[in-house]
Amino acid sequence: MAPAFRFRPISHSWIAIHPEPKGVIQFMGGAFFGTFPTVFYRYFLRCLFNEGYTIIALPFRFSFRHWDIAVELLREQAVLRKELSTITGNAFYQEQANYCWLGHSLGCKYIALLECLSGDLGKQAVALDHAGLKEASILSQPSLLVAPDISDTESAIPVKAIARFLDRAGLGVQPTRRQTQDLIEGSRLFNLTAVISFDKDTIAGSAVEPKPGEKPQEESDVFWLLQLLRGRHYPLMTVELPGKHLEPLGVRVGDYIVDLNPFDKFIKPLTGRRLEEYAAKFLMQLWLRQNGLAEPTKTHPSPLARKSPGSLTSSSKLAARPDQAQSDSRV
Repeated sequence: MAPAFRFRPISHSWIAIHPEPKGVIQFMGGAFFGTFPTVFYRYFLRCLFNEGYTIIALPFRFSFRHWDIAVELLREQAVLRKELSTITGNAFYQEQANYCWLGHSLGCKYIALLECLSGDLGKQAVALDHAGLKEASILSQPSLLVAPDISDTESAIPVKAIARFLDRAGLGVQPTRRQTQDLIEGSRLFNLTAVISFDKDTIAGSAVEPKPGEKPQEESDVFWLLQLLRGRHYPLMTVELPGKHLEPLGVRVGDYIVDLNPFDKFIKPLTGRRLEEYAAKFLMQLWLRQNGLAEPTKTHPSPLARKSPGSLTSSSKLAARPDQAQSDSRV
């Protein structure tokens, strides 16, 4: 009998506890929809639960102070590690390396800031010791970013004049897109990171270089991030799938997925949907990379996935390499 997929409130999160977890996914969605993750992302999270993961759905918090939210996510993780260990009697939940991060849209920015906080540059930007989190980091934890949106004030407030006024007054989003990009560029980490993007995403952008007249490269967050991360120590795991920015949203109704958003797909057959398959695949490969057990599959962006959504992108076989195990595989 399949385990029951049921969320329960613990601390400030909603958690679906798997009876035999192989990992813990900490999920944060985008603005508005991420406020109710157990509703709007239900099908996506259910599929990952069925893969054997305990799911922590972290409700989205709207704020212009993104550093504060990132620090609160670290606080919440510390609380939940103790709470889950106590509730289940399973020491599995005490191990920080058993946790990973999954974000969609603006939720990815908070995860990227957590990654930066795990390095020296980030700790210079935010004094974690004042928050009682001096030793906190996500150094050994994989991250999967879906349609990452490195939002700034103009993303939150569509009226540019007002957004620019707030920025000049020091009341806008902190850190800005440019500041966040600088932090990511200056970090030696992001080696346990994978990216899934969508070919018709007009918010986060896509893997295709923007055409003249479209968003500048530095404002197409997906394109900018993919170009940067391809230069890291490990080959980047990424794929671009058919769909729009809100592709992860939806609940299952029969053989269809309904995303409760009339401005997106609204209702669509499940046939040919590959998001959950790739998310589970990438997470497994990141766990292997984390433990030094295999060189992960290297996938390629949009062309293959777009032309043949019914088949996986080309990949190499996983080769066991226990000799490469190391205590910190992010560096």
